[in-house]
Amino acid sequence: MNLHGVVLPVTTPFEGGAIAPARLAAAISRYQAHGVAGYLVLGSTGEAALLDEGEKIALLAAAREAVPTSATLLAGVGLESTAATVRLARRAAEAGADGLLVLTPFFFRTRMTADALVRHFRTVADASPVPILLYNVPAHTSLVIPTAVVEALAAHPNVIGLKDSSGDLPWLLDVLARVPETFQVVCGSAPAFLPALHSGAVGGILAIADVLPELAVKVYTRHNEGRAAEALGLQKQLAAATRLVLGSHGIAGVKGAMEVRGLFGGDPRPPLLPLAGDDRAAIAREIERLRERGLLERREI
Repeated sequence: MNLHGVVLPVTTPFEGGAIAPARLAAAISRYQAHGVAGYLVLGSTGEAALLDEGEKIALLAAAREAVPTSATLLAGVGLESTAATVRLARRAAEAGADGLLVLTPFFFRTRMTADALVRHFRTVADASPVPILLYNVPAHTSLVIPTAVVEALAAHPNVIGLKDSSGDLPWLLDVLARVPETFQVVCGSAPAFLPALHSGAVGGILAIADVLPELAVKVYTRHNEGRAAEALGLQKQLAAATRLVLGSHGIAGVKGAMEVRGLFGGDPRPPLLPLAGDDRAAIAREIERLRERGLLERREI
């Protein structure tokens, strides 16, 4: 499975409090025009923690219908217990996921020793019908995967990579020094995207790319083309937009910004709060600024 490029961690649309799988499929169809490498359903940006298992499988099935075979479809399956994660991993694979993103268990974080984490991930990898990626996201879990744990798990034939959303470049460099070149590391932090690519990451799974897919893809392609100065200029714009949309407003900001760009965003699921009108106006001004600089097309996504 090839993770090179920009993968979109798609949002979960809700209507009347219920999931709206058809809205998800429609968004994926429109994103396809922007050169993205794939999609992650049921990630942090997809509000996976607020969904039940039936909702997760329904969304994944809708995504599978919409995602072409040329793109990768990932599903987030990390849960607190190993047994529940294994069950969801098997169901997600049956629903058509090409690979699975496995979050670290974190409720009993003080007991999540290196041995406990290695045993958890190995058990999931042994049971999963499709490859898995480790998911390091300390902003949500308050837990950093020890680099020695990543090194040990990288030897497992069904553990093919890692999504790192920490933005901690020294940690990332330590990981990259320990794993084989075939182990695919993807960046989950937009402000760290270009530095991560320079360090050896193969791509990014970036929430801001749900709003600015063409800008994120340009950072990746300009880097690959060796156009360093242009890539850096684009990266600065991507980071600034991320600070406004996500840093200030989280998932509600992503969904509000999607609507500014002509996609259905809707509100997040409670207890998350919707975006206020003044905040939506500020995001609209930022998107217009990017258009005026020629970094976005005038048309909607």
